[in-house]
Amino acid sequence: MKFVAVTSCPTGIAHSQMAAENLLQTAERLGHDIDVEVQGAMGTQDELDADAITDAEAVIITSDTSVNRDRFEGKLVLKGTVKDGVNNAEAVIENAVELVESGATGAVSFGSDSGGAVTDDAGDADAETADSSASSSDADEPSESDEPVRRGGDPEKGLFARLKRLLS
Repeated sequence: MKFVAVTSCPTGIAHSQMAAENLLQTAERLGHDIDVEVQGAMGTQDELDADAITDAEAVIITSDTSVNRDRFEGKLVLKGTVKDGVNNAEAVIENAVELVESGATGAVSFGSDSGGAVTDDAGDADAETADSSASSSDADEPSESDEPVRRGGDPEKGLFARLKRLLS
């Protein structure tokens, strides 16, 4: 099977390259062909050409930053995090193969990104509408607890508490 992939992380120094290398090696080991574009601090490396995108059966994006998907219009696009590409490239490739073989289209999130929910462009709008209607009905009902949600750890171990002890 033929794939194209884009890896990108905010810093773009190591994780993008690690994900790209893992995807390349894993795809080769599993008998698939893949071209990987790396977007990072050094700019774009190994930029995907139009022919590679046209020939690809699916697009894999492992990114923690925004990746422009305009050039992938009409393709099955799988989206996960760089962590998925670095730590679990085999599952990413296997997921792509399964989805291509099942005839899936549109956009699919996988791994630590969203738990594998399949959406397409129309489904995204429906999901947003459903979420907004659900949240508006929830707003009319009192919540289970009116206490504010406490975030963070022990306040005695917080920065301000430590500074106060240090300076007193």
